[in-house]
Amino acid sequence: MIGRVNLKECLKSADIIQLSDPDFRVLSDGSVFTARAVVFPDEKRSFTILLSDSKTQKEITVLLERQKKVLRKRHMKETVLRRSKRRWAPIPCSMQENSLGPFPLLLQQVQSDAAQNYTIFYSISGRGVDQEPLNLFYIEKDTGNLYCTRPVDREEYDVFDLIAYASTQDGYSADLPLPLPIRVEDENDNYPNFTESIYNFEVPESSRLGTTVGVVCATDRDEPDTMHTLLKYSILEQTPRSPGLFSVHPRTGVVTLASHSLDREVVNKYTLLMKVQDMDGQFFGLAATSTCLITVKDSNDNAPAFRQSKYEASVEENTFNVEILRLPIDDKDLINTENWRANFTILKGNEKGHFKISTDKETNEGVLCVIKPLNYEENRQMILEIGVTNEAPLTRDTQIRLPTMNRAVVTVNVKDQDEGPECNPPAQYVWIKENSAIGSKINGYKAYDPETGNSNGLRYKKLHDPRGWISIDEISGSIMTSKTLDREAVTSQNDIYNITVMAIDQDGRSCTGTLAVNIEDVNDNPPEITQNYFTICKPKMSYAEISAVDPDGADNGPPFSFSLANAPPEISRIWTLTQVNGTAARLSYRNDAYFQEYNVPVTVQDRAGQSATKKLRVNLCDCVHPSQCKAAFRSGEIHLGKWAILAIMLGIALLSCVLLTLVCGIVGTQKGKHFPEDLAQQNLIISNTEAPGDDRVCSANGFMTQSINNSSQGFCGTLGSGVKTGGQETIEMVKGHQTLESCRGAGHHHTLDSCKGGGHLTLDSCRGGHTDVDNCRHTYSEWHNFTQPRLGEKLNLYNQNEEHVRAPDYVLTYSYEGRGSPAGSVGCCSEKQEEEGLDFLNNLEPKFTALAEACVKR
Repeated sequence: MIGRVNLKECLKSADIIQLSDPDFRVLSDGSVFTARAVVFPDEKRSFTILLSDSKTQKEITVLLERQKKVLRKRHMKETVLRRSKRRWAPIPCSMQENSLGPFPLLLQQVQSDAAQNYTIFYSISGRGVDQEPLNLFYIEKDTGNLYCTRPVDREEYDVFDLIAYASTQDGYSADLPLPLPIRVEDENDNYPNFTESIYNFEVPESSRLGTTVGVVCATDRDEPDTMHTLLKYSILEQTPRSPGLFSVHPRTGVVTLASHSLDREVVNKYTLLMKVQDMDGQFFGLAATSTCLITVKDSNDNAPAFRQSKYEASVEENTFNVEILRLPIDDKDLINTENWRANFTILKGNEKGHFKISTDKETNEGVLCVIKPLNYEENRQMILEIGVTNEAPLTRDTQIRLPTMNRAVVTVNVKDQDEGPECNPPAQYVWIKENSAIGSKINGYKAYDPETGNSNGLRYKKLHDPRGWISIDEISGSIMTSKTLDREAVTSQNDIYNITVMAIDQDGRSCTGTLAVNIEDVNDNPPEITQNYFTICKPKMSYAEISAVDPDGADNGPPFSFSLANAPPEISRIWTLTQVNGTAARLSYRNDAYFQEYNVPVTVQDRAGQSATKKLRVNLCDCVHPSQCKAAFRSGEIHLGKWAILAIMLGIALLSCVLLTLVCGIVGTQKGKHFPEDLAQQNLIISNTEAPGDDRVCSANGFMTQSINNSSQGFCGTLGSGVKTGGQETIEMVKGHQTLESCRGAGHHHTLDSCKGGGHLTLDSCRGGHTDVDNCRHTYSEWHNFTQPRLGEKLNLYNQNEEHVRAPDYVLTYSYEGRGSPAGSVGCCSEKQEEEGLDFLNNLEPKFTALAEACVKR
């Protein structure tokens, strides 16, 4: 580098820089370098720099002079530098990258001051000597000359930090180790490389000037911040060849749009050949290329347009939901995108909604359809104005250049058809007063022929008449009442009675319409009080409210007037009426009125003078709530007819017969069960025994014994398993243990008759107190109290095995805790058995068995 020239001072933006002397080169920042070895003569040397841009061209003259060395005299007061003893110190050293030799290449000589007095031997260590890369450097032992054995790549090793040693023959270190850095000077031996071989960018066609398209980037392995890595980008070629549409920034590699003429419809893709060169783009710099593909994206910069400005179509009247015309358009934008798809609109001529236009998604055509029938007699020709736009709005520049909507005019011709009669309007109204005389004539429904515009030749027929009130004339269509019309019988809204009429022409074609008969009201119904009966609780309620209704219309209805018309003096003295509103009044009583039911005649009159009188039954009652008196009223107002009285009498007679039959049966039964007074103590009573049972006896004291498995068992009725415990007999129940304490009626005689077989027991009678058997009666409660616990004991017995152990599948009730002692107590049965000595019952003689068999009725 020789120097630097300020180029911007001469021309701020220079596109081209040229030199008159080829031995020199100038960079864009004004730095001047030598292009080759230059020998300066004693005289001056000059050259010219030519700067130019698109408009201006300027020249700069550069003058070169040889630099002269000036010897400056030392000032008298300055300190004189004296030579000191030279020390062992690092020596700056460098070598050229990729040097051509010859090798070994002498780099420098290392010397120590100790060599003046001693024999010194030199050695080195470090990377390139005893570390990778090995044996790249070596030093002569005696002279200290440092050599390199082969070329070095700076991009692999940019510096070598060696250490030099000086020692004597006996190994003594003459000096401290000397750091010896060897720097590898860079050579421009690496081409710049793009980060990608092919760049793909997209840019909308409506983009403005200077819009960034993309960024290209390259790298260089040479030493940074040097001319070897100062890169410059440029565009070598554009395909297709057209005026330059793109530019690239020489330093950043940003590709921008350089023209307004980008149009996808003309060219939709561009290819740029990009170049990058080091040495700031100078001709001797190394360069590389890459490809940049730029796709132009579609924008809505083309408005859709009709191929014609006028169209014509035809359609028959009374047809609908038919396609009548297709309108093709042209749009240069990308197909099947929102910039290409069309939206059609009917701007004028479709005020009544007869037409509809839609878009065919495949062809992008407008499809015009008739959705509502047209009438030739009303409109023979219709003119429509149709506009078309895209789904996406136009770009701003296009909106300025072109109108926003393209338009076309469509003329639709309506074809005539020979159609049938027309019922228009579909509903026609007539007015008839109710209660009109039968046979009254009124104008009826009128249809017309659209071809002739009149009703000639049409016939009329009644299709539906809910109550059959109306008849229709077949020729004229006039109607006549066939029955009396009653407005109050019409349930439809607004007092309208609808009749369906059909009109038929000579060819059999027809139409249907509705004849709405508006029945005018006549005051033919008096108002009516809705209540019949009132209950007034005196003194809590001071009045009762009366309301009335009138089925007539509003002109003949409320407000009503209420009065006590033709009421007896006692009623007029006690009761008074007060108007509340147009449909209600209050019936009040005097404080001295008696508690009784009154018949109060009340007259109600509507606004037109129609009136009616009704007798109201009013119950003046001493109560708190009317429901208390209503029950009494209902019970008191029952009236029986002759048939009801006859039915009641027959029922009473039948019931008497049934009761008499039951009484006779009971008396006969009781008499049949009496025993003679001289009855012995032992009795055998037949109990439907089918076979002889076990040997049982009934003693006079009412206890029966039975021998089972040689175990003596004592029963009071043979209903349990007796377990002897300390001379006492206890009975085990289902719930815990209970003891039969006593047999009620001490000293009385009880008899327990048992039938043999099946284990069925019957308690026939209980005798106690006296020997007369007719004087002792047991009630049902006594029977229940006697049998219920014993049946439970019997059930408990059946759930035990032969060893009197409870069966494993027996359900125990553990929640019952029982009463008294589990061992039970001594009952009356055991006491009497012990006192009277009943052990003989265990061994009865065969005579008793014969006697028992003789007493059994065969």
